Amino acid sequence: MKSSTIHHLNSALIIISCIVAFYIPFELFLFSYGILGPLHYLTEIGWLHKKNYFTKGKYDFIFLVVACVILVYWNYNPPKNYGLTADIILYSLLSCIAFVFIKDWLYRFVIFALALIFVGFLNNSPLFFTWVAVFLPTIIHVFIFTWAFMLYGVLKEKSLAGLISILILIACSVIIITIQPANLFYPVSEYAQKSYTQFGELNYRLINFFNLDQLTSIKQIFTTNAGFVIMRFIAFAYTYHYLNWFSKTSVIKWHLVPKKILIGTIAAWLISISLYIYDYNLGLQVLFFLSFLHVFLEFPLNIVSFTGIGKELAALGKNKT
Repeated sequence: MKSSTIHHLNSALIIISCIVAFYIPFELFLFSYGILGPLHYLTEIGWLHKKNYFTKGKYDFIFLVVACVILVYWNYNPPKNYGLTADIILYSLLSCIAFVFIKDWLYRFVIFALALIFVGFLNNSPLFFTWVAVFLPTIIHVFIFTWAFMLYGVLKEKSLAGLISILILIACSVIIITIQPANLFYPVSEYAQKSYTQFGELNYRLINFFNLDQLTSIKQIFTTNAGFVIMRFIAFAYTYHYLNWFSKTSVIKWHLVPKKILIGTIAAWLISISLYIYDYNLGLQVLFFLSFLHVFLEFPLNIVSFTGIGKELAALGKNKT
């Protein structure tokens, strides 16, 4: 498939995701997260492994796996320590700067020490937990990091079609937040409310961040206009995040793996879907580690994307002068 064709396909997927998110945001999110999500985790982790996770060392990924294990353990075993969640996430992300750019362990330890000091400095910030523990592994991961990955590819290709798709992504995001049709408000089913409960904190904090309303209870995300506005944005961001990955199969080639691994991936995906269908909250609990693991293992790629954007923009600036 030609590069321009893929970009046009992505533009169409962005628009479709946006339209569906306007009408059934809660249901769209639950479908995308439960059906498309597990396949994305499994295939992306496999692809990252083939790429050595974009790090200098062969076994650097073990650090991220261990960090994720600790995070999950502290969030599932009493007494739960949610305060350490943000510390672990940010420290893991900053440590990836060393994994991506530095091979010498002496200099790596310097980066690790500086990262520890930086995390400690930010730890008492009033918005630290919100931005790092709530936004970073969710909306920043699926929206900002996806946007950066797209932009880096477009700058390298110098693709007009790719640039159009990025502009459409931004336009749809603005439209979802600013246009608030009252006639699309509907009663959210009991099943959807029960299944979405574990994500409610994200909506609640995004509503406060955008100053859309002053909610007194997380349950109000299902019954207020602000709740629907933010849910549309979340559903749109997550759905396109997954669709973007699968639409670029011919470019990324995540499917080119040994037959046994492909069969194992499909089997694991079908089991995951079965769990979500049987009990959505059970699926969330069982796949909690896998969902966070793919976020952690993608940190080096996120750093590569942002530094790549900087290099490409600098090169464009030099060419103009």
